[in-house]
Order: sequence, then structure tokens, then C-alpha cells
Amino acid sequence: MSEYKTIDDLGDLNGKVVMLRADLNVPMNENFQVTNTARIIRTVPTIKELISKGAKVVITSHLGRPEGKGDMANSLTHIVKDLEKALNKKVIFVDDCIGPHVEEAIKHMKSDEVLLLENLRFYKEESKGDENFAQKLVKNVDVYVSDAFSTAHRAHASMVAAARLRPSSCGRLMEEEINALTKGLNNPERPLMAIVGGSKVSTKLDLLNNLIKKVDKLVISGGMAHTFMSASGIKNVNEKNSLVQPDMLDTAAEIMKAAKANGCKIILPQDVVIAEEFKAEAKHETVDVNNIPDNGWSMLDVGTKTIAAIKTELDECKTLVWNGPLGVFEMKPFDTATNEVAQYAAQLTEQGKIVSVAGGGDTVSALANAKVENKFTYISTAGGAFLEWMEGKELPGVAVLKK
Repeated sequence: MSEYKTIDDLGDLNGKVVMLRADLNVPMNENFQVTNTARIIRTVPTIKELISKGAKVVITSHLGRPEGKGDMANSLTHIVKDLEKALNKKVIFVDDCIGPHVEEAIKHMKSDEVLLLENLRFYKEESKGDENFAQKLVKNVDVYVSDAFSTAHRAHASMVAAARLRPSSCGRLMEEEINALTKGLNNPERPLMAIVGGSKVSTKLDLLNNLIKKVDKLVISGGMAHTFMSASGIKNVNEKNSLVQPDMLDTAAEIMKAAKANGCKIILPQDVVIAEEFKAEAKHETVDVNNIPDNGWSMLDVGTKTIAAIKTELDECKTLVWNGPLGVFEMKPFDTATNEVAQYAAQLTEQGKIVSVAGGGDTVSALANAKVENKFTYISTAGGAFLEWMEGKELPGVAVLKK
């Protein structure tokens, strides 16, 4: 972390007002009850440490996409109970994030108190990165700390402009995230394998072009593998039975050629699970990729030969970075390959043989489905920010915290 400022660089925080930009963008049901508290729980160590140092902690966050206007459905008042439970202390909620109500609440704060401010995105200036809005956010604040890695790819006012206006640092969660991703991709132990899934090649072009320069082995899976299979000369991969993108065949061929030139081994399916219908427990069979029948059955997963090949390749590796499932993991039995490879990676991690880093919305769900969400070295809850880091892009909300 020598490149970035941490809480350790902030000096004495006793009596100081610290604005903590957290990511409390949690899922809720129709009754506004939080259905997954992971993001709340993961920022608790930072909050508790700041309190222990005598700071007055003012938490800011966004929730949902209210498009610059107040909206009770996206009010952070709904998460107060869960935050109090996670912290085991009272949280004072303020129904705005700037202005007189906030100033008054901060003025009356005691050293170990926690304020939670209303949704930043109730103001359109937040998403525009407006400096005047940032000035209002930090008006009564001494120090800025960011724990919102998942929003770090956006140059929003609370992520960048506010950080520039006060002494600033990463929170412990942001620090942990940067360390894990650096270890996984920027400075990994080799050989390094990446597993990349997704439905379309077109959405992962930047990612693939970056990874073929950085990784030793690249497993291409999910629907996007169909385009690579077709580009590599496998017959009967068509728009009726797969997610092949005919307009991306030349691009896929170029990526495979560039990978070879960079010494990156691309691993494609050797066999696939085809199903009569796109639904759970549909009639299905496993076929070799050279024997795919032209009967309109859909390719929904990879087969046992491919699973075994990925495991064998992984045995030779020291680091794994994973983004995207191997098949349609939301439907049984087409979660088999994702589950088996995830469980094998978790086993190697627990044995100390590999460092495993995963991230992205579908990936987190897929690993939870495989019951290994706590068995990887690090799982990032960030979606877009994790992807952009893997694409080799600089994230504005991280760059601003450099020393």
C-alpha cells in the first residue's frame, strides 16, 4: 500500500470530524428491508477504528439510482437499523447530506458518535462531480476517508472532488481491496490464470485485450466462449444453439493470435452440455465440441473434459483471477462446471497453493451458489470498478488517494 495513503497517514484524529465515503448501496425487498448486509459489515472495521481514535464519524453513501431527486424508496433511512446492529451502537440519521441540518448535527456530535447522511445521489451534482457540491459536503469536515472501492471508477463529487479538498486516505476496506487486486493482477505470483465468462465478447473486449498481455493462462467461458469456438474452426456453433456473435469472429481470431504472440495460453471448451430447452432440469447431454449436433439444442455449460482440463491447468498456477461463470449457473444442473471449478480453486486456496481473487456481480453470486464465497483469498463486491481495474484502467476514486 506504499503508493496510497491509509488511515495510518492521517495523524491524530482525536476530536476530528471524519467524512467516511462508504458503499452502503445494499439490496432491499419491496418492504425496504435489507436482504444482504455484506457491504455494511465490510466497512464496520474502518468505522470502529476511526471511533477508537476519537474521531466523529460522518458516513456518506449512495443508494440506488434516484437520478438527482429525493425518493423514499432510495432513502438511507432504511439501512439505519442494520448499520446499528453491525456496529452495536446508535447511529444518528440526518435527512440531508449538505446544508443546515447536517451542519447542526455535526456541531452537536460527541467524539464516539456516528452520523449517517442521506443519499448523495438525491443531488444531481454528485454524479456530475461538481466541485461546489463537494465543498458543501466537506464544509464541517476535517478529514476524508474512502471505503467505496465499488464506486471508484466514477469521478463523482464525493469520490474525487471531496477527497482533494481535505487530508484524505483509504479506509481499511479500500486498502484491503487494492492490496488484493494488486496481488492478483498487478504483482502476482506466477503462473497466473484468469477465468473470464460473460454472455458477449463485445462487452469484455478491453478486459480480454488487457489480460492476454498480463496472464499466463486465460480460460474463456460462458456465452462469449461460443464466438471463440466458432472463430477457432469448431463447426455447428450457430445463433440457434449458442450466443455466438458473428460480427465478432474476426476480433476473436485477432485476440487468439495476439495471445499466442504474448505467450498467453487460451483455454476453450473441449466439450459442452447441450439442453433441449433453456430451463432448469431440461433434458440435456454432454457432447464433444467437434460433435455438436445441429438440432437447435442450446449450449448451457461446459462438460467434464473441460472441467478436468481447467483443474489440470490450475494445478500449475500460483494465482487465479476470476470474473464470470462457466455456464448458466442460475439453473441446475448447468451450474455444475462453475461449482466444481470454484470448489477446486477454494480447496487449492485453503491448502496455500494459490492466491484466488474474484469479483463482479454474477461472479459473487456464482461463488455463493458454489458455497465457496468465504474460501477464496479475496472476493470483491465491486462490479464495474473490479472490471475496470482488470481492464488496466486507472480508477479516479483510487488515483486521488495516491501519496
